[in-house]
Amino acid sequence: MLSLKRLLDRSLTAQATVVFLLGLGVTGLIRRDEHPAVWVLHSALYTGIAIAFLAVQRRRTARAVGADAGGLADLQRKIRHREVPQDPQEREAVRRLVAEQLDQMERAGKWLPYWFGAMCLIAIAMLVLGIFSNSFVFPIAFAAGMLALCLWLSWTRRRSLDRLHWMRQALQSK
Repeated sequence: MLSLKRLLDRSLTAQATVVFLLGLGVTGLIRRDEHPAVWVLHSALYTGIAIAFLAVQRRRTARAVGADAGGLADLQRKIRHREVPQDPQEREAVRRLVAEQLDQMERAGKWLPYWFGAMCLIAIAMLVLGIFSNSFVFPIAFAAGMLALCLWLSWTRRRSLDRLHWMRQALQSK
């Protein structure tokens, strides 16, 4: 499991494979009446868009930090595991990565209430549609899923912020 996680951290090809397979499964579930070749084309399109976005984001972050993509994955792993590097160059790279990620999270945090509000409105609209159509199972499941997604995103964001603040404090104290 550890080697798979490390492979997914480092390899864009492995991530593309996972996105393609997930996209294929979801497309197959949603579009059952279409030919499987259409599923493959849609999944390939979704994968191309997701991987292009990810590659641009990685390149921008690697350029800001001054590391390559593999080194960036190692630095992010050290932040996740709260390992303070001893090498001065690596410490500086981790410091720049922490500053970059905190800046990104601060900018994204400004839009978080709007995103949660939009998710709430969508869930309420689904519940209202369910009431008028006398179909309660899917709208309630959708609203519960939306609530779970928002709670999970909040928890993940808080956890990431805690780790980044801890690493910044640890780098400043040594």
